[in-house]
Amino acid sequence: MNKTLILLALIAMPFSLFAQHKLNLEEVIARALAQSPASKRTETSKLTRYWQYRTFRARFNPQLTVSGNAPSYGQGFTQVIQPEGTRLFQPINQTNSLTNVGLIQPLRWTGGTISANTNFNFFNDIARNSSAWNSNLFFVSLNQPLYAFNPFKWDRRTEPLRFEESKREFVEQMEFIAQTAADMYFQVIRAQIDEQIATFNLANNDTIFKIEQGRYNIGTTSQDKLLQVELQLLKSKQDVAQARINIQNNSLMLRTFLGFKDDESFELALPEEIPTFEVGLEDALNYARRNRAAYIAFERRRIEAERDVARAKGSRLNDASLSASFGLNNTALMFNDLYNRPSQQQQFNVSFNVPIFNWGRNKATMQTALANKKLNDYTIAQDEVNADQEIITQVRQFDLLRLQIEITKKSDEVARERYNVAQNRYLIGKIDITNLNIALTEKDNARRSYVEALRSFWTSYFNLRRLTLYDFASKQLLYTPEPN
Repeated sequence: MNKTLILLALIAMPFSLFAQHKLNLEEVIARALAQSPASKRTETSKLTRYWQYRTFRARFNPQLTVSGNAPSYGQGFTQVIQPEGTRLFQPINQTNSLTNVGLIQPLRWTGGTISANTNFNFFNDIARNSSAWNSNLFFVSLNQPLYAFNPFKWDRRTEPLRFEESKREFVEQMEFIAQTAADMYFQVIRAQIDEQIATFNLANNDTIFKIEQGRYNIGTTSQDKLLQVELQLLKSKQDVAQARINIQNNSLMLRTFLGFKDDESFELALPEEIPTFEVGLEDALNYARRNRAAYIAFERRRIEAERDVARAKGSRLNDASLSASFGLNNTALMFNDLYNRPSQQQQFNVSFNVPIFNWGRNKATMQTALANKKLNDYTIAQDEVNADQEIITQVRQFDLLRLQIEITKKSDEVARERYNVAQNRYLIGKIDITNLNIALTEKDNARRSYVEALRSFWTSYFNLRRLTLYDFASKQLLYTPEPN
């Protein structure tokens, strides 16, 4: 047995030289949330959604615009028709400039717009040494569609929901990153355990091979058993090499996911201490319905289906609109004279385009929108059932996962003790190599099953946090809506 321990230490030494420090599960998840490329993409997506919402809000604010053209200059000839019908080409040499200042306000309740403008136009005829000013000193206009679809009304209902949905999706995505990091963490742990098992088995099989050689030399064992042990030794060497490759590959995947830019090496600790908490099914469902982005999305999708019906309804009366305007305008030779007794300018217009017969197209459009709304309602109802079922399944698994950890941990302890007994019995010749290998295999499988049970618990734990946006261990909400 002393030879076994020495050989185990010598084989494990090269790997331990590369392990600079240890990381636990909490540290790996913290790094994943703080610096991983996935977290940076999620942060950027959150910022994009924020500015999209700001753009939506800005659409309802008044916009002040300034437009016009700098003095344009033209020189040449223009054709002028004379009273008797002849044509005379007159030389022109003139400049013209225009400036307009306008304030536009969308009407969110009606879908129309109201605007106030003022503009000044200056004309200068250089050839004839004359100039003139023209201005709409004050001009107010209203443009209102009639019986039309009002996008402002529906956007005010859907866009706040979409923004709220995006904020909850951000928290859910961060929990998914934590879940992914935990899964990758245990992949590396599993590779480390496999390497430890393979290294131990190599040292042990080397010792057994030497023992069998001694027995073969004195005639107490057969060549068949000696060859069996030698094959087992060769397989152990292969297992060690493969285990180290797996460690490198899984460690590289975790390092890449965490965003490490160097070849920082690490060794991960097995998180055997698990939090103790109770998960009530009704509590989990209530937290999910109150917090998850999916349930906000259900309401948004219902409103969008109603919006599509309203759009189809509004399209039946094409291009019906009302426009009205009132203003003061004037023309003068001097700028100051523009404000001297300006004239009123008024306009009122109602335009419409009503299809009398369109072969049932409007009816078909309306019925299509209603059918799509009905289909959307059925789909949302099924999605709600699926979302609830996902929560129910996850909660019911939790008690089983905790029990599985207890069973596999006890099995790991029993299997190791059984192997020690079998090994001692083999050394004194009470059992053969086949029974020893069976005990070895059971020991290795029990260890792997325990690690797998821990992985299932931790990934399920973070998945439950993602599904409910609630931490049952600390009894804290992961997302708190902002007050309106």
